[in-house]
Amino acid sequence: MEGNKKVIMAVGGHIGDMELTAGGVLATMALKGYKIVTVALTAGERGCPPHMTVPEYRKQKVEEARIFAEMLGGESVVWDYPDCELPVNDETRFKLCDEIRKYKADVLLTHWKGSIHKDHIATQQLVFDAQLLAGLPSVEREYPAQFAKELYYCENWEDPYNFARDIYFEVSDEGFALWEKAISHHWFTVNSKDFKYKDYYTHLMRVRGIEMRKTYAQAFAREEMDRRVYRTEF
Repeated sequence: MEGNKKVIMAVGGHIGDMELTAGGVLATMALKGYKIVTVALTAGERGCPPHMTVPEYRKQKVEEARIFAEMLGGESVVWDYPDCELPVNDETRFKLCDEIRKYKADVLLTHWKGSIHKDHIATQQLVFDAQLLAGLPSVEREYPAQFAKELYYCENWEDPYNFARDIYFEVSDEGFALWEKAISHHWFTVNSKDFKYKDYYTHLMRVRGIEMRKTYAQAFAREEMDRRVYRTEF
């Protein structure tokens, strides 16, 4: 971690998940000097366009993830597990533990567990488990223990069940402009005929911003125990 700025690690089931659901905040924080790391546990390659093969689309998506992260001054990581086949086991738990430790992540962003997509559900379970493993000094791995004490679940149209947003982060005008440029490199966000991804998240950022009396914002949920905030005065 450089200076006193935190490292924010956004962990998605597929390339594009975190770039959409948290991308405005990631861009805003990047402009403030935070280190951004995106981790995709699968590439999401099986949603390939008709003119491409699955391997071709995977290669393209990995490049899209790299471009997005680098435009934010950060790094991207893409695992090798096939789309729709992300396992939840000790191998993947400890692999993610190692990613958290390697990058010294302070903040974790990921999927909410109430999802229609099995890879999203698996990702949430892995992040929840890896957060604990990474923070335990008694778990001896290649890198020393790193406790990412902040965990937030992104607002995602595919993860709607019992999602209760309870915290908002402002997306600055500059952050929104950077996100808009970066997300346009993701083919499906602007070319999908099934769902208008870029339009949806653009408007959602505006709606959440209006709710907070700002221009743009993105909403997140936390674990119930993390919502208990102690103060000695108002």
